[in-house]
Amino acid sequence: MAPRLPARCWRRLSLASSLRPTTTRISSTIPSSSARLLSHSSQKQAKTGWTTLQRQRTAETHRFNQVTSGIPAPTTGPAAALNRRLRTTPVRAGVLAIKKGMTAFMGRTGARIPCTVLQLDKVQTVANKTRSKNGYWAVQVGLGQRHADNVGAPQLGYYEAKGIAPKKELAEFKVRDESGLLPVGVQLMPDWFHVGQWVDVRANSKGKGFAGGMKRHGFSGQEASHGNSKNHRTIGSAGPSQGSGSRVLPGKKMPGRMGGQRNTVQNLPVLMVNNELGIVVVKGCVSGPKGAVVKIQDAVKKPPPPKEFIEKTRKVLDARFPHAEQYLDAARKKHLQLKEARQQGRIDEILSAGVPEAMMSAEAENLLQEA
Repeated sequence: MAPRLPARCWRRLSLASSLRPTTTRISSTIPSSSARLLSHSSQKQAKTGWTTLQRQRTAETHRFNQVTSGIPAPTTGPAAALNRRLRTTPVRAGVLAIKKGMTAFMGRTGARIPCTVLQLDKVQTVANKTRSKNGYWAVQVGLGQRHADNVGAPQLGYYEAKGIAPKKELAEFKVRDESGLLPVGVQLMPDWFHVGQWVDVRANSKGKGFAGGMKRHGFSGQEASHGNSKNHRTIGSAGPSQGSGSRVLPGKKMPGRMGGQRNTVQNLPVLMVNNELGIVVVKGCVSGPKGAVVKIQDAVKKPPPPKEFIEKTRKVLDARFPHAEQYLDAARKKHLQLKEARQQGRIDEILSAGVPEAMMSAEAENLLQEA
């Protein structure tokens, strides 16, 4: 049974309950001597709840730990993480491609060089992720084209606001800073890379299903004779008894599901780029079966492409799509008009009349004529 509280403790509790605020602010009827017990006036707010701290006069911090007046630079959080990964983040965005298969090149000395053919299919930039809004810099890239009947309504509105046909695959490529962002709607060609540069290729490896230790990890197996019976392909002992505490150590190589995982092959040199065929040929093998979607980006462990080449590719991209921003603005205006028409129930009438003629702005029509 708990001990009984002395009378003096009950007096203090009753005094504290009498001083507890019953309104949003301390009542003026409380004596001044009792009010001195609190360092600050208690306030109940919708956002902060009960607090005895004064409202800070300094500027409020931003969402992603931006440095503000009176607050030192944080050593943890999104901003500090981006600074730590600054050198290992590529300068430019990458592209999506389809693995078509492997072939071989013959070198100048007659050596046979195995290589992989990767084909780009209508690779376009779909969106940009900014530091102030998303916490990092990235470019969203789409590959191929998907029929509108196989895309949900929210995703259709997402593409409609950008003036881009629905994509088969979407992927993000993180970039180092704002200079790596690209205009929305531009198409990336194989000449985004140059012959001789190093790239990293990511893809999902082939799924092998459940595999044993010999196939999955390359174990040699057990003896074929000397008393071994029906245990020729087993892994044998899984863990020692005394030294490790009679348990199986974490990370032990054992039978299990093999393949079907994200794999990155680093530092592959580019052997050929061809805009007419839309292919990028890299040396060596790439994970995944034929038809797999792969991500190609500048190598992380190698120096980035020369600054002159990066500036040249941006100029070529701007020359190919000089009205990318105007197209995006026109698509957004058309999207708002179609959204309003859906809310009013007039979408069937507009679709029967034809969306380009009924909804496209005069600015977009002029751009189409100039193109």
